[in-house]
Amino acid sequence: MSKLYFIVGSQDLYGEECLLKVRRDAEEMTAFLRERLKDIAELELLPTVETSELCIQDMRRAQMDDDCVGVVTWMHTFSPAKMWIKGLQELRKPLLHLHTQANRELPYDKIDMDFMNLNQSAHGDREYGFIVARMGIPHEVAAGYYQNESVVGQLRRFAEVAKAISYSRQLRVASFGNNMREVAVTDGDRVESQIRYGWECNYFALGDLVQRIDAVTEAEIDAKMAEYQSRYTMKTDRIESVREQARYEIGLESFLSEHRIGAFADTFQDLYGLRQLPGLAVQSLMGKGIGFGPEGDYKIAALGAVMMKLAEGRDGATGFIEDYTYDLTEGEELELASHMLEVPPAFAATKPEIDVLPLGIGGKEDPARLIFDGVTGEGIQLTMVDMGDHFRLICADIELVKQPKPMPLLPVARIMYRHKPNFAIGTAAWCYAGGAHHSIVSTALTRKDIAMFARLTGTELITIGDDTTEADLQRFFTKR
Repeated sequence: MSKLYFIVGSQDLYGEECLLKVRRDAEEMTAFLRERLKDIAELELLPTVETSELCIQDMRRAQMDDDCVGVVTWMHTFSPAKMWIKGLQELRKPLLHLHTQANRELPYDKIDMDFMNLNQSAHGDREYGFIVARMGIPHEVAAGYYQNESVVGQLRRFAEVAKAISYSRQLRVASFGNNMREVAVTDGDRVESQIRYGWECNYFALGDLVQRIDAVTEAEIDAKMAEYQSRYTMKTDRIESVREQARYEIGLESFLSEHRIGAFADTFQDLYGLRQLPGLAVQSLMGKGIGFGPEGDYKIAALGAVMMKLAEGRDGATGFIEDYTYDLTEGEELELASHMLEVPPAFAATKPEIDVLPLGIGGKEDPARLIFDGVTGEGIQLTMVDMGDHFRLICADIELVKQPKPMPLLPVARIMYRHKPNFAIGTAAWCYAGGAHHSIVSTALTRKDIAMFARLTGTELITIGDDTTEADLQRFFTKR
């Protein structure tokens, strides 16, 4: 079970009676929040920070506990912030500053200086907030009475994002083949990716994967075919082509599992030893939470895996999508998003169909793939680009809609959405910001989730939505 540590600040000048009250209030607060967070993470109270030494001990304990995904801090009284410096320097896990107090209302008829000294979070949290800002520590601030639904909701989101960041810092990404030749936006600094997000992005020889695929047995393929039959509608009689994709999925999953890899990228320009471009196989693996990026796009593979982790337990779909083509009917503009093959079945509005049809790219046999129309609802589109000296996240609000007319001749998964605030501003903003054609679309996540992830990882974020105006467009553009 993932764990959050709760650390409360005070100081040793107030006397034992005051510190006992601080501890009792902290225990009461912990009990309440533990119950509200128990389905996401366990909340554990650490000793009150009264001195620099205690702060160092608490932060070291949090940092060294592999189950701990993040730390929540709160200043019950005034807590001189210099004594937090060395402790905070020990912490490299997500941090949330809870700006609250033990009492909801002031006891107007009884308030005295003893009460003021004990309950001065307004004072102590500002002192603490300064030192966190001065040290440049990425963090989240949740402000309000701790029992308010808005505050509890922010703490729950923090727990989910912290778990996703913990997963990110352990994520291994495999590249089978390099970045697609001459393509810019899918490339990036893999060393910086590991420094900032923890992604271990390494190349693996396609030949080693092909050997694993070739070792798959007919019995294993039979079992996988039975799984396909139970989950999808078999629309083709070209069963051997479907069995080939089953072989790919089994071989890929075995290879990824052995090397503890949670995301991978391939490219249709490097398919040596494969009869088909992996299609159905990749779609099925994404359905299991494995991140994927086509054309060597390791960033979107890793980001997809992390976002699927963040969305765990929520209703809705999350996964890889590519921008493809538009319906530019004035005032009714829509985007058709898809890919050659690899769109996860999480987006299927109805039971997906397996079919085998020509691809027209890659120079290989006709691949089996899942075909379906997409879900509808409010969502976000998220991408990551390397701006040369920093990474940038771009998050746009969209509305996934039902396709206006059937597309009987388009043999791929079909997702359609409307850009916000409208097509002209929404897509122009994406282009000004340098947004890629590969992205993660989600009907489970929101801009608030992405904003918190960006803050806690120190990543630049550009958002696009109903609040974006034409006047905003130029500020999205970065001059070198």
